Amino acid sequence: MTILVTGGAGFIGSNLVNFLASENQVVVIDDLSMGKIENLDKSFNIEFIKGSVTDNILMKKLLKEKHFDYIFHLAAIASVADSVENPIKTHKVNFDSVFLLLELIRKYQKSLQRLVFSSSAAVYGDEVSLPKKEKSVIRPLTAYAIDKFAAERFVLMYSNLYKVPTSVVRFFNVYGPKQNPSSPYSGVISIMMDCFLKIQTNIEAKFTLFGNGKQSRDFVFVEDVLKALMLVSKSNSAIGEVYNVGTGHAVTLLDLISIIEKTLGFKLPVIYEDLRLGDISESLADISKLQTLGYKPANTISRGIDKYIKYLTSSNGYIFE
Repeated sequence: MTILVTGGAGFIGSNLVNFLASENQVVVIDDLSMGKIENLDKSFNIEFIKGSVTDNILMKKLLKEKHFDYIFHLAAIASVADSVENPIKTHKVNFDSVFLLLELIRKYQKSLQRLVFSSSAAVYGDEVSLPKKEKSVIRPLTAYAIDKFAAERFVLMYSNLYKVPTSVVRFFNVYGPKQNPSSPYSGVISIMMDCFLKIQTNIEAKFTLFGNGKQSRDFVFVEDVLKALMLVSKSNSAIGEVYNVGTGHAVTLLDLISIIEKTLGFKLPVIYEDLRLGDISESLADISKLQTLGYKPANTISRGIDKYIKYLTSSNGYIFE
């Protein structure tokens, strides 16, 4: 099959591309603003295109000239903090590009089997009920979250009105190999790991913790995210549906630090600062809907952290099970 992955040189995207490329032709489009070409395996099955999903001419040419069986739209400015600082710029990437892609699919991709759009748990905002269900109240706090939810609605509307086969996944806090430690809050584990590794090599480093550390998150290892994406993309019952992607278990940031300290055997110096605009105190996924497709996360936070450390400290990298 031929598969398009937007944002395919980024964290989740590159893991997905390398996984798919073992048996498929994969086209990657990425402007490398956050992704790295080095994240992609050297494979004849991977075609890389440097460019932005907001480039109308480029995207039209791509969708008009190539036939795709599946499209995974992962390209986004994934930083809540960036959306607070630059709402117009993030809107172009996080919403306008989705609308453009949907129109191009409707016109030129008549035999597409599925478009999977990656959304975020940020759409739930500070809605207090836990765990978050797909039908929970939506109360976005930032431009990032508003754009993600608005894009979701268009993705589902194109399925209902135009019969474009689409599905939506709401990622909770994903972590694992190839995550960029310079990416903001959603990459909190990679930032912690970067600090730990610097300290391990006698480089001075401190971790900045926003708030009191009692905030909790549903951290999901990227290996389980790939499994979820495969299940959603292949299931006919997932067309026109939204799915949470998490583990169904939450951990506080203080407990997370403790788990990593115990695994590595030394303490992490922590600097406390005020909570940032748009941050929420608790997040936990209800994954029962995704479980109806056969999803079962294989990695606890401890197991995922252990795998992540092995990846970071191994010259051979990490091969998913």
